[in-house]
Amino acid sequence: MTRGQSQTFDDVFILDGVRTPMVDYMGAFADANPIDLGIKVAREVLVRTGVSAQAVDSVIAGNMAPGGFDQFYVPRHIGLYAGVPVEVPALMTQRICGTGFELFRQAGEQLAAGIASQVLVVGTESMTRNPIAAFDHRGGFRLGAPIGFKDYMWEALTDPAADISMIRTAENLAQRYGLTREDVDAFAARSFERAVAAQAAGWFDGEIVPVANEDFEREGYRARRLRLSGKSAVADKDTHPRPTPPEVLAKLRTVFKDGVQTGGNSSALTDAAAAALVTNGAGVKAAGKAPLARLVAAAVVGVPPEIMGIGPAPAIRLLLERAGVALGDVARFEINEAQGAQALAVARELQLDQDRLNVHGGAIALGHPLAATGVRLTITCARQLRDIGARWGVASACIGGGQGIALLLENPAATH
Repeated sequence: MTRGQSQTFDDVFILDGVRTPMVDYMGAFADANPIDLGIKVAREVLVRTGVSAQAVDSVIAGNMAPGGFDQFYVPRHIGLYAGVPVEVPALMTQRICGTGFELFRQAGEQLAAGIASQVLVVGTESMTRNPIAAFDHRGGFRLGAPIGFKDYMWEALTDPAADISMIRTAENLAQRYGLTREDVDAFAARSFERAVAAQAAGWFDGEIVPVANEDFEREGYRARRLRLSGKSAVADKDTHPRPTPPEVLAKLRTVFKDGVQTGGNSSALTDAAAAALVTNGAGVKAAGKAPLARLVAAAVVGVPPEIMGIGPAPAIRLLLERAGVALGDVARFEINEAQGAQALAVARELQLDQDRLNVHGGAIALGHPLAATGVRLTITCARQLRDIGARWGVASACIGGGQGIALLLENPAATH
């Protein structure tokens, strides 16, 4: 049996979910605090579900890198400015790239324990506003001493335990699974092609809330302001998907000599937030609408840090083993494309049919705003199940440091 943590849930439902557009680094969200993006999607998911903010009895939010000096307050301020009662507690959750999935996992645990009945979950991330930081100068600056300011995001891409960058972990998987540059570029080109097609068909419109300049107020507290940068009046579409055939990708230089990973076949840098309302059967009945999905099970495992990207494979195996669902019965897989070689290695390890994997494109085309990613993938997976009338779906991601996490979703209205 695969080692790790797993659990099944009997009465946990995702009532609905929504996200902002995923906007390129230094784009329209460059000046947006992640808290404000989180407030926007939190308010919107309450509107879409018809659930009053007063009914929410738990707020769980995730955010990785500070997007402002108020980062300590991310979950609390999202809850307050979404209109949640002041008495309702708020929790910050962090599991790096798996943070968005962990939000659902913890919501399920709270519902199963009977300590909450309506849980607002929000993942929000600004890759643009990752700070230039220093940890060495609290005591001042000595004459001639090195200045320790570094790019927070760039430095975080190296795991100091294994002394390895995240890109190098993908290269390790490429070698282990015999993946060529052509294989990885072809996978990336397919991600772009699928995302462009889904965008052209308007498929993503069902999960995106347009974002414009907006003030968020709560009586007795200072108003917060969400402002778009530049000349943007509204952000309403993902900005990174574009026609990107293999021959275009082939022109890009690899990060490492004789490697396979480039800027074009790795996840894009984007800013975004995503939210969902997680409830029980009684909450579904009170809402008077069909839920988007049932959260059936969750699993998280550890893997060697130097091949951290393979994490989804054992996580998915443990997830399905515990839930008693066969891999072949899963109609849709949404697996985060941290790097092309990483995602392709997982697909080969599990022998996944590409027609069931990331069918509307993945993070290579859409981006990977860390804490928001898992919420986005879960919503996307659930919406696909509903569209095609299928029963089972899996959403999953690898996690820096050597972990994998996965969720099993069921379409309550499935016909097959």
